[in-house]
Amino acid sequence: MKFSQVVHFILLVVLFCSANQILRASETNDGSIVERKTYSFPTYEQAVEKTDVEKYFSKQQYQKAVADPHFRFEKLKYMSDGLKVVAYLYGPKRRPGKPLPAIIFNRGGAIRDDIAPELVPFFHDLAVEGFVIVAPMYRQSDGGEGRDEIGGADLDDLMNVIPLVKSLGFIDVKDLFMYGESRGGVMTYQAIKENFPANAAAVFGAFTDLYDLIAAHPDVYSQKMLSQFWPNIDTQRDELIKARSAIYWPERLNVPLLIMNGGNDKGVSPTHSLKLAEQLQKLGKTYELVIYAEDNHYLSLNHEDRDGKALAWFERHRKK
Repeated sequence: MKFSQVVHFILLVVLFCSANQILRASETNDGSIVERKTYSFPTYEQAVEKTDVEKYFSKQQYQKAVADPHFRFEKLKYMSDGLKVVAYLYGPKRRPGKPLPAIIFNRGGAIRDDIAPELVPFFHDLAVEGFVIVAPMYRQSDGGEGRDEIGGADLDDLMNVIPLVKSLGFIDVKDLFMYGESRGGVMTYQAIKENFPANAAAVFGAFTDLYDLIAAHPDVYSQKMLSQFWPNIDTQRDELIKARSAIYWPERLNVPLLIMNGGNDKGVSPTHSLKLAEQLQKLGKTYELVIYAEDNHYLSLNHEDRDGKALAWFERHRKK
C-alpha cells in the first residue's frame, strides 16, 4: 500500500471513529432535561374551559391538590430521539435524605394539549403515599416535537424516562413502578416487553387485542382514522397491530401486573383483560385481575379503590 493510501485509510478510520463518538454522544443525550419550569395552575373554572378536569375531579378535589404547599408540579422538556418532548414531574418540595420511589404514570388519549389540571389531583393522591410521579406526555402533545404513533416511535419517549429519572438525583431508580390508563396501559405493556426496569405495574382500561378493538368499534377506528397515526397501515397492518396487542406476546410480560377493567366499559371490553389474564395464568406469571362489574372505562365509580389497589400493589413489590 502506498503512503498516500495509508494516510487516506487512517483519515477514514479517524472520521469513522469520530462519527461513532458523535452518534454515541447524541444517543446519550436521550433523557437529558433541556427545560424545567414550575407549573402555575389556573382556577378550576379556567381549567374546565381548557381541559376535561370536571370529568375526573370536583372543584374541591382540584383545589385541595393545587393548594397543598408540600408538593411541586413541574413541566419538563427532555430529549428523546433528537426531539424535545414533555413530561410532568410531581413530588415533595423538600427533598428527603434518601431517594424516593417513583411511579411512571402513562396517560390515556392520543394527542393532547396541556392536561396538568386533569392530573394534579390524581398525582397528589399518589404522592402523599411517598411516591414521586413522572408522566411522559409523548411526542406531539403539549408542545412536544415529532409525531405521535400511539405505541410506535413514541414508546422511546417512555423508555427515555429512565435516564431522565436517573439525572434528577432524588429518585430511587431501583424502586420504579408504572401506572397506565387506557392508551397508557398499552404503553405500559409495551415498555415491559422492552425491559423497562419496573418492580411492578398497574393498568386500567387497556386494550390487549387491537384487532378485536377495531372490529368492535369500526365507526371509531376507521381506516381514515388509523391512517392518521399509521400511514403505512395498508401495507403493515399485522405488524402494527400485533406490536400494540399484548395478547400476542404475554410471555414477554415479566413484571408483576395488576390489571383492572370496568365491567361496563363501553370503549374497551373487559374481555381484553380477561383474555390476557388467562394467558398470564397459563404461563405462571405474577398478576392480579380486578373487574369492577358496573364501572366505566376510567373506573370513575371506584377511583379511590382503584388507586388504593395500585398503591398496595406497588408497596407489595417495593425494594426490600
